Amino acid sequence: MKLKGTQILFKVLEQEKVDTIFGYPGGAVLDIYDELYKTRLRHILVRHEQGAVHAADGYARASGQVGVCLVTSGPGATNTVTGIATANMDSIPMVVFTGQVSTALIGNDAFQECDITGITRPCTKHNFLVRNIEDLTETIRKAFWIARSGRPGPVLVDLPKNVMAAETEFNPEPPKRRKMDVAYEPVPETYEEILRMIQEAERPVLMIGGGIILGGASSELTAFARKLRLPVTGTLMGLGAFPGTDPLWLGMVGMHGTYYANMAVCNTDLLIIIGARCDDRVTSKIDCFASGAKIIHVDVDESSIEKNVAVDLALVSDAKRALGHMNRMIEDRHFEINTRKREDWLNRITDWKHQEPLMYEQDDRIIKPQYVIEKLYELTKGEAIITTEVGQNQMWAAQFYHFDRPHTFISSGGLGTMGYGLPAAIGAQCALPDKLVVDIAGDGSIQMNIQEMATAVQYNLPVKVVLLNNGFLGMVRQWQELFYEKRYSQTDMTYQPDFVKLAEAYGWVGLRTDSPAEVADMLKQGMNTPRPVLMDFRVDREEGVYPMVRPGAGISEMTLFPRKKCV
Repeated sequence: MKLKGTQILFKVLEQEKVDTIFGYPGGAVLDIYDELYKTRLRHILVRHEQGAVHAADGYARASGQVGVCLVTSGPGATNTVTGIATANMDSIPMVVFTGQVSTALIGNDAFQECDITGITRPCTKHNFLVRNIEDLTETIRKAFWIARSGRPGPVLVDLPKNVMAAETEFNPEPPKRRKMDVAYEPVPETYEEILRMIQEAERPVLMIGGGIILGGASSELTAFARKLRLPVTGTLMGLGAFPGTDPLWLGMVGMHGTYYANMAVCNTDLLIIIGARCDDRVTSKIDCFASGAKIIHVDVDESSIEKNVAVDLALVSDAKRALGHMNRMIEDRHFEINTRKREDWLNRITDWKHQEPLMYEQDDRIIKPQYVIEKLYELTKGEAIITTEVGQNQMWAAQFYHFDRPHTFISSGGLGTMGYGLPAAIGAQCALPDKLVVDIAGDGSIQMNIQEMATAVQYNLPVKVVLLNNGFLGMVRQWQELFYEKRYSQTDMTYQPDFVKLAEAYGWVGLRTDSPAEVADMLKQGMNTPRPVLMDFRVDREEGVYPMVRPGAGISEMTLFPRKKCV
């Protein structure tokens, strides 16, 4: 049967099981939006195209499905770039549809024309400009396959206006199932060698990243670590991949990692890295990172292995398959470890935990941001979906909220995008309407996409914002305190809106306190209100995130609370 390009788009989206699109209309996509009007597809009208991409990103991270957004040409397309780069750095599966001027006008500087495929080539997994209607069906199908296969990532599809208005034959038969697992099949000897190295190690550490969550391997990982009594640390993106309340969990590693996680990595004799990129925030000074250890690296993306850290044994595989295979080998062979040596190592780690736990100074006069996070965790019992903005709020959330399950911590890791948390919370709430979704925010970051408060109200999305309001660009201020003799150049944010009045203006419930005694009650009130709620906590203005590894130092060289040093 013959269909227009606009009709084909929605037919393929239906075949791909897409139920929600985040978007913003404009001239180049008017035909598409007219066709959308005739479908049952849920469209979430955001207030800025960057919000659309972050919402699709949050939807993808919360659901494990491909996020989808639709915007117009020119500025509509360019407004998506930060969101696309955010998803690309964190390997989030997404398809972004952008409108484009008619093919005859491309290259003529037409109204609202831009080369969005050229602009986004460095920050997409792949992108397409559809020049012929005959290519549309296969291009869209290929975009979804690329987005979700191997190491996931964002794919952009640019849709010229005349192509979408044209007609062609459409085959309604669903496409043949593509092979989704594109990783190599390691030889059995590789698995044998990994298990032998673990068996011989006296001080092993398992370091995990977002690849565990993206690969759906959390249950396999947990079984693997528990069977072999392996202490586990994680990157920011790995939070929730292993239960945060398990005794084997060490917390986050790296610049703002726990003392005991960093010390374990620096004293291990075998570091097993699974699904992590080992970026600079994790390793700090490379020469000091697990310098006395043998290193095993398992990753679905071959280019991530030895990109930053030299390894002794590499395995290119998705985490679920690799861990599942090794778990079966352990069971079939009644694999044993040296229990005494393992317990000695775990006891040493326990000593580090007691020596330098995560801490802050309680105060009955001023709210400590860490206290707010702790109370939030207690009240939600760890059941909330947590999104964050970027900065101190993000690090306190990572340190003081314990994540026991995957897809419950949603944050911009690689790019560190301020303004991410609120639209991501909206996307997560769309994906999981029955879950409590909380954005832990800072007063600087949330203002970058605060217009999306209107989106939450329009679609009755009861997201909560826990605003840690210190009147500063907090993380930048902390660096200025430590490295620039407290010259707070352009980081003072005390000139800000009244967030309670702003919340009420958007149709939210606004709450505020500056008293530690009122923190728990205000959180309870906010969580129990079946509407969007912004809770403005006026916290200690100069509270810092600790531990902290200074630039150029090894991860064992931490500035600890309260600002004492340990090597």
